Amino acid sequence: MKVRFVTEGSLHEYVQRRARPACDLLFFGFNGLGDVDYRSELAGESSRLEEMAILSRECGCVVVSGCRTDSCGIRRKSCAVAENGRILGVADRLHAFEAEEVSAGAHLKVYETAAGRLGVCVAEDVYFPSVCETLALCDADVIVCPFEAAEDSVPRLMLRAGAFVAGTEACLCASGLAMIASRSGDMLFSATKKESEFELSLSREYRLSTVRTRGQALARRADY
Repeated sequence: MKVRFVTEGSLHEYVQRRARPACDLLFFGFNGLGDVDYRSELAGESSRLEEMAILSRECGCVVVSGCRTDSCGIRRKSCAVAENGRILGVADRLHAFEAEEVSAGAHLKVYETAAGRLGVCVAEDVYFPSVCETLALCDADVIVCPFEAAEDSVPRLMLRAGAFVAGTEACLCASGLAMIASRSGDMLFSATKKESEFELSLSREYRLSTVRTRGQALARRADY
């Protein structure tokens, strides 16, 4: 799977370009869609999601972008996924933090696409390895995490931790930074270019793990 990261510039600016390198997954950070107001989208006053869907059809690839959504005044950090000229869905960040002006989302999402099963981990959800683990248990082949500004080493560290716990590769696209962590917890790819790409080999590896416990004995009973 060829992943192309766009860490600067909007999705609209990318649409205006004539030269678009071929890829399987076109991945924007929050710079891609920016602010998306659902009411304006439905009223036809804005067309950010429509433009994203059209781009996915014209490029013949899956397009993923972070965004800040507004649903009747409720703001969330989100991630949209498009393929074959349509929006497959918009996933919201599961966690919200104190002093933020954004709300938490309701559930995690795994999208079946031609590029593979994409598990979406939105922004700071990557700080919780259980999110990546849950996405992997829901059969994600790879985890994609749009991020805003990775200003310190924490996103890099937690992306590696999440990939290790989940046993899948994890991709992060932030402002000016693209990263891929391997299932072994190593940094597989890192770039600070405006655009970069990486050929990612997806594979599923399983191992049997057992736990020795006490109690919970299933004794035979004669009273029922």
